Amino acid sequence: MIYKRSSQLFAEAQKVIPGGVNSPVRAFKAVGGEPIFVERAEGAYLFDEDGNKLIDYINSWGPLILGHAHKPVLDAVIERAKKGTSFGTPTEIETKIAELAVKMVPNIDKIRMVNSGTEACMSAVRLARGFTGKEKIIKFAGCYHGHSDSFLIQAGSGAVTFGTPNSPGVTQGTAKDTLLAKYNDLDNVKDLIKANKDKIACIILEPVAGNMGCIPPAEGFLEGLRKVCDEEGILLVFDEVMTGFRLAAGGVQERLKVNADIICFGKVIGGGLPVGAFAARNEIMDYLAPVGPVYQAGTLSGNPLAMAAGLAMLTELHEKPEIFESIEKKTAYLHEGIEKALKANKVEHTINRLGSMISVHFMEEPVTDFDSAAKAASNGKYNKFFHGMLENGIYIAPSAFETWFISDALSYEDLDKTIEAVEKVSREL
Repeated sequence: MIYKRSSQLFAEAQKVIPGGVNSPVRAFKAVGGEPIFVERAEGAYLFDEDGNKLIDYINSWGPLILGHAHKPVLDAVIERAKKGTSFGTPTEIETKIAELAVKMVPNIDKIRMVNSGTEACMSAVRLARGFTGKEKIIKFAGCYHGHSDSFLIQAGSGAVTFGTPNSPGVTQGTAKDTLLAKYNDLDNVKDLIKANKDKIACIILEPVAGNMGCIPPAEGFLEGLRKVCDEEGILLVFDEVMTGFRLAAGGVQERLKVNADIICFGKVIGGGLPVGAFAARNEIMDYLAPVGPVYQAGTLSGNPLAMAAGLAMLTELHEKPEIFESIEKKTAYLHEGIEKALKANKVEHTINRLGSMISVHFMEEPVTDFDSAAKAASNGKYNKFFHGMLENGIYIAPSAFETWFISDALSYEDLDKTIEAVEKVSREL
């Protein structure tokens, strides 16, 4: 494929934007080469500035469950924009989407809208600290919760992709209050709690990890965290920025039947526009200003355009539960086809999948945590795989540390073309 126009645009961007991108993973640092610049998208496809048509497995990193430029979402945004883009005052649509979210998600009474997943996770941790009166938190190596200072310690995904898992600018004072645990290792968590008795406000994690590739929780892991949190007076925070409204209408809590105390949302809840949210039961949420003492605010929180897009998206997911079955079947079909192609060409691999999240790791051992994900990424095969797929018109995550996201806009013909590309590329691996 030809990427002349994208290369020109990247050169221009680097003169006025750090690294030429506004989010590091877009720079292709992890896989080499230069990023493609997208001109437009529709359904399951991206169309770049050079006129190439690509089958998309990123879908804006998760929110576009129904595909790009989905008509009900577009129509909702267009109609809302005609009334004004932002007011800085309450609007009825904020209440409508909040009511629907509370109806769809188990174990929440109230929800607060913010502007990003980073902001949602940052605010959830502040709320947990304020509610419990404790300062330390436990996070897991490889789980990414945005770029707030507390989280940039073996953060996975974008941080690892860019080569700075422990970012300069994070103070030692902040870092000392973040305790690092090993994902899927309950004993490790218990040891940390024992060593920091009565000091831990919350445990925050991606209940299904998506920032070290897709890594589902081991059997009993989430249940064990719930039990130890109850015993020790610690709040359990699920970062469902990726999984919320994607793995089920009610997210991981519904899918895996484990309740958290605070849940963070993003991506899907905005229908592709910038938005985040966090939610909990009344006694926790009522600690937030203006009712309670924990301060959190945002001029553009509840922006009417984002609320309109999110309400249209959630309404469709709520009214058409068959969508979840459809995308799960498509993901399983893709999994089976990729597995067959890689096996036929004797390529060592492990494929992780849960619902409509899937990732390919190029080693045979199970990938269950950050260390094993990093080991799989270290052999460089994913980089070759990525560029081979791109040359064949398939756009997958430009990092071995990112899950792929399946949209219902993908046809089985698209899936077959993808599997054919895997078959072709795997001969070179």
